[in-house]
Amino acid sequence: MITVTEATATAGALKRLSDEGVSIWLDDLSRRRIESGGLAGLVATRNVVGVTTNPSIFQAAIGSGVGYEEQLADLAVRGVTVDEAVRMMTTSDVRSAADVLRPVYEASGGQDGRVSIEVDPRLAHDTAATVAEARQLAWLVDRPNVMIKIPATKAGLPAITEVIGAGISVNVTLIFSLERYREVMDAYLAGLEKARAAGLGLSGIHSVASFFVSRVDSEIDKRLTLLGTDEALALKGRAALANARLAYEAYEQAFDGERWQALEGAGANRQRPLWASTGVKDPAYKDTLYVDELVAPGTVNTMPEATLNAVADHGDVRGDTVTGGYDRARADLAAVERLGIAYDEVVRQLEDEGVAKFEAAWQDLLDAVTKSLNNKGVDAE
Repeated sequence: MITVTEATATAGALKRLSDEGVSIWLDDLSRRRIESGGLAGLVATRNVVGVTTNPSIFQAAIGSGVGYEEQLADLAVRGVTVDEAVRMMTTSDVRSAADVLRPVYEASGGQDGRVSIEVDPRLAHDTAATVAEARQLAWLVDRPNVMIKIPATKAGLPAITEVIGAGISVNVTLIFSLERYREVMDAYLAGLEKARAAGLGLSGIHSVASFFVSRVDSEIDKRLTLLGTDEALALKGRAALANARLAYEAYEQAFDGERWQALEGAGANRQRPLWASTGVKDPAYKDTLYVDELVAPGTVNTMPEATLNAVADHGDVRGDTVTGGYDRARADLAAVERLGIAYDEVVRQLEDEGVAKFEAAWQDLLDAVTKSLNNKGVDAE
């Protein structure tokens, strides 16, 4: 637990980040974190105003079994399928976290206090199943501050429109490319138009678009290192920030026009950019790089706890570090392209890998829960 003295000593950078218009969300969740009061402590002392989850996070939490023993025993006695067991456990955690964050949700008018839960990653290329799963998850969690995560695959785009059109708030995940990000924003606007046509109020519909950061550097840096020239090595650590800054420019453009103004006049909320994958993977880089350099109003930064702690300890929050850097960002990405590293190929690979990693984590979770149920004498098939 974080003491009041520790919080006072370290909260400065986090408060400055919040004051700059960046909502701090925690990229982690477990039953132990909820029941120990750890999540409430981060809300109270570390400016945390939201939580994101993904299949990898649940695999780590539930796969360990810690905190889930009693519920697993009950599910085993009932003879549920492994898929049902996993959904019962994940939605229970998200519901409890949503209750912890409910005061933040109320105080922010619904903008923050959000907890995200992802559709089954095996449905990433199935539009109809994604829509059905999103509806089911919203019903199972049954909290107004839940956000349903939908991957930004080609099949995910029409699902986003349908789910937003049904009045369900959405966190769009696994966005790597500027082109796909523009398609995501278009899908959101189309969903709002669909909701308005159905007579739904727009003010209660919220969305964020999770633009992944560090994985872009990981892949492009690897290719730059293989080239090994001075020019190539000088570009390391610049592509991810350039990509994210140009995403923010695209956001400004999408939410500045007649189409948006008509929706805004009907009470609609902007779909905020959310910086995801902000934990630094290269130890040569400052561990707060993807926080310090992506400060812009109206954004969300979702951080693993290690990054959150690093920002609290030595973050360098010095105002907007995004909107003045568009020309430099374009130049950096153009320089990478000139070296023969194809942007379109990289982001397509990252999307495919992102979906595959979440599918693998989900399968690992299913396998772990199957073993736990079977150990209690129940056939979980």
